[in-house]
Amino acid sequence: MASPARGSLKAFLGTARKALTAPPTQRQNPLTFVIGNESADLDSLCSAVLFAYLRTQTPPHTLHIPLSNLPRADLALRPELGAVLRPAGLQPDDLLTLSDLPKHDLRPENTRWFLVDHNSPTGLASQFCSPSPSDLLIGCIDHHEDEGTIPSSASPRVFAKCGSCTSLVIDHCRSTWDSVPSYPFPNDEPSISTQLAHLALGPILIDTNNLTSKDKTTPLDVNAVEFAESKIQPSAGYNRTAYFEEITRLKEDISTLSYRDVLRKDYKRWTEGGLVLGISSVVQGVGYLVTEHGKREEFLGEMRKWAGEQELDIAAVMTVSRPEGRFTREFLVWAFGEAAVRVVREFVRRDGEKLGLEAWRGGEMDEAAEGAWRMCWTQRGLEHSRKQVAPMLREAMKEGAKL
Repeated sequence: MASPARGSLKAFLGTARKALTAPPTQRQNPLTFVIGNESADLDSLCSAVLFAYLRTQTPPHTLHIPLSNLPRADLALRPELGAVLRPAGLQPDDLLTLSDLPKHDLRPENTRWFLVDHNSPTGLASQFCSPSPSDLLIGCIDHHEDEGTIPSSASPRVFAKCGSCTSLVIDHCRSTWDSVPSYPFPNDEPSISTQLAHLALGPILIDTNNLTSKDKTTPLDVNAVEFAESKIQPSAGYNRTAYFEEITRLKEDISTLSYRDVLRKDYKRWTEGGLVLGISSVVQGVGYLVTEHGKREEFLGEMRKWAGEQELDIAAVMTVSRPEGRFTREFLVWAFGEAAVRVVREFVRRDGEKLGLEAWRGGEMDEAAEGAWRMCWTQRGLEHSRKQVAPMLREAMKEGAKL
């Protein structure tokens, strides 16, 4: 890769695409992938590209291929992504996705994996790493709880609490970024440093509510934003508040999505104790979903169909919304089967008070039937997002398996 620090992000992704799609006889082995989690939100998508670019500039300049953890068609579910990619000189089609992987001739032993924004491989990464994770999982940068999957030999192996994984990537790669030229390209294209800054700032501002969230924002996030903003050339016309508001507007508009697309846009799935859990994060409240977006029975029918498609024992929806400017959370859980019902009841008994769970609209979404249980709450514990709630449910699933 000639003059890697001087090329645009678009050129870098083009180089990565050529390496990935080369014929097997011409492919460089092993291929090193950087991949975010299966929800494929802005943080996962952008931190993978940012880290892959900066890591590639670090001696010995091994090409790191950023892989978006979703099929190409699902990029269309994320209009906010375009608002972050455009000032970085990119379009969604420039990203590499699961759809771009060679179908039959890429062997696990010819791959290496670096995880960002998660630390326990799932989906495709799990399929590739399962033969010998100690050899194939070569590094991790994450802001979730350490699940003990990343081998001690991995380098770097970074775990820290902060609002955005992208903040950790900046903190770790600061010296490399400092070596990247800040002058614009001859065709007036923004400098590579300006491109990287826009790519990094989008997810951090979204994940910390423009650095105003007391529950999520840490000094790491503040320092990362200040560092990235210092890299933007004045002619780029950057304004933090305007940038945040534009991304937020696009992210919160789900009016054109089907219920199935709403449920799968920001979705994570886990297996624990013989049960399968799936949690969809939705950027509008339950009231919007069952009145403005459609009808109550239609929504519940589509949620049940989604649970069946994903083979879930426990299906959950966690919402965030801002009615009249007030930040709120709501939480809907649907358990299928006696074992799942026992697990969810135990979860509520143990963690309900901590989460501040209160019946949503007097319990109008709740239903108890033979072998199934559905509950919907207003969640007063606003500091607890899916990042905190999923481990609580998974722990209950593990404990349930012992009974």
